[in-house]
Amino acid sequence: MNGDKVIKLNVSRKDFEEIYFSGNQGSLFFSQTTKGKTVTTAVVGLILLILFFFKDDLSKEKFGILYFVSFLFLLCTVYLSLSINKVSRWKKEVNRYLKSLEDAEIYEIRFNSEIFNVNLNHQEELSKWEDFKDFEVNDEFISLEGKFNYMFPKKSMSKADYEILKQAVKKNIKQ
Repeated sequence: MNGDKVIKLNVSRKDFEEIYFSGNQGSLFFSQTTKGKTVTTAVVGLILLILFFFKDDLSKEKFGILYFVSFLFLLCTVYLSLSINKVSRWKKEVNRYLKSLEDAEIYEIRFNSEIFNVNLNHQEELSKWEDFKDFEVNDEFISLEGKFNYMFPKKSMSKADYEILKQAVKKNIKQ
């Protein structure tokens, strides 16, 4: 691996948490995954509650509306609970990963024009640049998606290293 560039990351759990949990991503009811389902469930629940209070005013022919809205509410709560479970599992996974970062003695990226290698406490993950299918580069982090998924906060490396990694990612990953 001639011409390798090595970037040592300074691991701070706070830097990673700011990115992973930004914008209510860690919220069980108001994350991007669950927000719409939460609102829908609340609206259908409110309609059901109103219908329940006025059930004595409903004729026998219109009583089916109460059953239908009850079914919709049940359906909404099931979809909401599945979404909450998904967010909860993701959150546990992220926290487990962040815990491993806290205990990290070595966290470095090594790359050249052909390969990309991440070393976390001597557990190395080796990829070719072509293994990555997508990336995101912004003012706060660089994320790579493919065979392995990575997210590197800008705060965890020097500005010069961040610029070098940003240029390498843009050069080597085809979108």
